[in-house]
Amino acid sequence: MSRLYVPIVYAWGRQAGLQECDASDVAQEVFRVVASKISEFQRLRDGSFRGWLKAITRNKLKEFYRRESNQPRGVGGTADGQYLAAALPIDDRPDQATDSRTDLARRALELIKADFEEPTWRAFLRFTVDNLKAADVAEEFGMSAKAVRQAKCRILKRLRTELEGLD
Repeated sequence: MSRLYVPIVYAWGRQAGLQECDASDVAQEVFRVVASKISEFQRLRDGSFRGWLKAITRNKLKEFYRRESNQPRGVGGTADGQYLAAALPIDDRPDQATDSRTDLARRALELIKADFEEPTWRAFLRFTVDNLKAADVAEEFGMSAKAVRQAKCRILKRLRTELEGLD
């Protein structure tokens, strides 16, 4: 789960104005909470895990900026406006949600790619992504059309398993 969602939480931290190391620290704190509270999570609607994760991230960002505000600032430091902007809720625009779902699927595909032989993976991409006919892909890779369809089925099943219950 963390391999799929850490980049999203990190991006939310960067979007909130954190430096790279601070965004990494906040992401680590978020997943510490997730690990301790995952048994309490209940799926209420589609995408609720990401909403839950976003709520935890907001709270950790607020805690971070609260701690920072108690620290003395050097002359010429970060403007107060950045601190206030970071305390605002993370943007929930639909186009960003679509992007994070796409990124999530892309990362999951990268994770499962090693589980399949290269010709099977390439046939899957040509058939599924390039939207070629199974017979054309079969001819290209020297396999049957049935084998091409089975490759698609096996890889998509594995992808669903990887993403199950996460998004």
